[in-house]
Amino acid sequence: MEIKVLICDDDFGMRLMLKKAVEKVEGFKIVGEAEDGEAALSLYKCLNPEVVFIDVEMPKLNGLECAKLICDKNPKTKIIFATGHNEYMFDAFKVYAFDYLTKPFKVERIFQTLDRIKELYDVSKEKSIHEIIRYESGLNKILLKNKEGINFVDMEDIIIIQREERTTAIYTSNDCYTTSETLSELEDRLDKNQFFRSHKSYIINLSRINKIYPYGRWTYIIKLKDTEKDALLTHDKYEELKKLFNI
Repeated sequence: MEIKVLICDDDFGMRLMLKKAVEKVEGFKIVGEAEDGEAALSLYKCLNPEVVFIDVEMPKLNGLECAKLICDKNPKTKIIFATGHNEYMFDAFKVYAFDYLTKPFKVERIFQTLDRIKELYDVSKEKSIHEIIRYESGLNKILLKNKEGINFVDMEDIIIIQREERTTAIYTSNDCYTTSETLSELEDRLDKNQFFRSHKSYIINLSRINKIYPYGRWTYIIKLKDTEKDALLTHDKYEELKKLFNI
């Protein structure tokens, strides 16, 4: 599988350098280039790349705003900021950037980042940080309203809840339910001893955690039992999870 890459920078020379670097790494494919934030967002929606290289200061829509909109659409997109401005690093990681490259940087630094991304797609290289002990909880049901009617779902059957476009999807091992409720609204109604908000776009069932491994500089991936779905875990939430399980 080729990993699709979108390059967004108003500097033609930088786009060319990034393009040549990416093309030297097997397994990646440049699917588009943009010279301003609005064009970048438009191309992203059409091409659905897995990786986006983006500058911070760009015309029409800056890189941070563009990255936030991309994350709202798909929080697992690997956003790599390539910029000459150190002062935006904190803001970049607030939108869960995979990496932050400060110009001028060596081509080898790009290779390192791309190699880390390739490892994430290679299941055989996944490293478990911690095996989390099973957390048992009692049976409860949650009522989910949607345009088809009302569903009553056993809480213990819920594996993961995530934002998808403008809806919220609730996954069990056999079914998927959608609702217009926000994650925060559902979080208020769920058993706090059983469910954990790992990221702004994910709620997970603690009893279904299988393994955790690094994803970006400040982010982790949570693998869950009985599903191919996985969730993002922020650094702050990772520390909170460790305290919860006395790790």
